[in-house]
Amino acid sequence: MTRESRMPGEKPLFWVSSAKADLLKFPEPVKDGIGTALSVEGAVYVLHAFQKKSRRGSKTAITDIELIGKRLRAAQEDYETRSREK
Repeated sequence: MTRESRMPGEKPLFWVSSAKADLLKFPEPVKDGIGTALSVEGAVYVLHAFQKKSRRGSKTAITDIELIGKRLRAAQEDYETRSREK
């Protein structure tokens, strides 16, 4: 799923914190699908990857929501920094 170089037209993909390591623990077909989808989007920041284990419907744990918020702020700062450097 990880390549050193990008394909023509492929945009940069930025992983925040442990998101990549977390995603690499997913089953192979899931990793392949996500990898393909991410490789054809614009510049993408992967904030969090987790397997849903809730037995209470679709509610996401507050710890995951807080972690995503923290990582989103870090990604926004990084994006702004990269934009200024261009």
